[in-house]
Amino acid sequence: KEPKRMVEDISALGLRHVGYGIPTDLFGPFVTACVQVVRALADDELAEEAFRWSLGLISRILVRVINEGSTIVMKAINANSGKQLRKAVGCAPRGKRALWMLNVQVGTQSISPFMWAIETGSLDAAKAMIIDLLTIRADRDRYYYGMDILFERHSDMIRRLSLDAPALLPTLLNGLVWRSRTTENGQRRVNYYVKHLLVDAEGEFSKAIEWLAESRDPKIVCNPVIALVTDLVWGRVAYRTFLLGKVWFLFTLIVFITSQSVLNRLQKSESWDDEIASSSSLSSSSSGDLPLEIRVAIFMCRCFIYIFSLGQHTFSHARWIIHDLRNKDLVHVGCISIPAYLLNWQDCASLVLIITLACMLCIEPILHCLSHSAENLFTEHCEEGENLLFVYSIFSTLAMLIYFILLTDLAVFSTRVSAFVLVAGRVLVEVGLFLFGLIFVALAFACAISALEQDDPDFAGIPKSALQLYKITLGM
Repeated sequence: KEPKRMVEDISALGLRHVGYGIPTDLFGPFVTACVQVVRALADDELAEEAFRWSLGLISRILVRVINEGSTIVMKAINANSGKQLRKAVGCAPRGKRALWMLNVQVGTQSISPFMWAIETGSLDAAKAMIIDLLTIRADRDRYYYGMDILFERHSDMIRRLSLDAPALLPTLLNGLVWRSRTTENGQRRVNYYVKHLLVDAEGEFSKAIEWLAESRDPKIVCNPVIALVTDLVWGRVAYRTFLLGKVWFLFTLIVFITSQSVLNRLQKSESWDDEIASSSSLSSSSSGDLPLEIRVAIFMCRCFIYIFSLGQHTFSHARWIIHDLRNKDLVHVGCISIPAYLLNWQDCASLVLIITLACMLCIEPILHCLSHSAENLFTEHCEEGENLLFVYSIFSTLAMLIYFILLTDLAVFSTRVSAFVLVAGRVLVEVGLFLFGLIFVALAFACAISALEQDDPDFAGIPKSALQLYKITLGM
């Protein structure tokens, strides 16, 4: 029904056969064998002739595509020989040298020899192609450097190499650096060509750094080119935005500490007790209540947290959830699907913080005591509030810990502190395994000691035995 589209599909298949290195001499016997099989299964001569004609037409198209696409570069790739590839492109004009390695076109279909070398595992040939493309050449009129055409042809070059050929990443990155042969005052001029690592073809921010970060290869991250790119992005783009965001977060944390850990503890100060006892204007019917000014300050701080901190985080998470749901960017954790952005531990901790603050808002003692505002304005010490104070304090403690965990992002301002946080994160896994082993061994010996006939009061039962064993292990 669509002969033009069929020819294009067959041509694309033929180009892949170029990469497979299929000899064209085999197509004739293959067609004959297929026709003989059909002849043995069917008695209709017209159907047999139609099958022979169709398969013969397809084979002729494939043979034509293979003959036109079987360049000396593709033959060198099939042999996975860097020496043959350098010899193959050595006879190419300087202006077309890069195209020989990046584009083989037959009709409307094209294939990239370089990407085919990576897909088929011909890494020696691919490495020779990268070195040749990123070598600066010149004639009387202009310089030739294959960086632009390489990234224009394959804008996802960094991602493909990170997934399929990470061993070629250092070769690619080193090719983006030009070093002068001469020195001046003991220094050499060095040029870094990092345009395509910063900006993509559409003028948007490139995802090269994101792809390299996902590879989790410390050697690649320490490459001078990547170090320069990350320093440029951090110093000229991300630093100010990150700092403003963290200053706001730090301010909300200070407000939260003030309301939950500072102002509510002033009632334990003797000076406040004396002032409460001597000042009739600040007196309260509850024996442990705070002065009116402090209660108002606590209420305002908590309102600030519920409106700005909880509201801001809720809006941010709602936006990311809608974005991932629209793009169907979901990951499976067990039997449930969650938005992919939650794979980042900071986002996951922020979501837990939202839930915790929402629970605090629901059981806020001040709100439950508003019916008693005629007696004590913004008090926590009423019958309903007293029943919720302990549960509220548990959620407050959990929220405080999450706030400080999220504050560890400030470690990026110091390389030494960042290295310590990274090492500590790796060690925490080993510490968890040690604690699991300790619990298992202590529980085993506690059960065994409890089964033993003995009258030592320190080892009377499994809980006491396990406690004593933990004290012995920790030297307490």
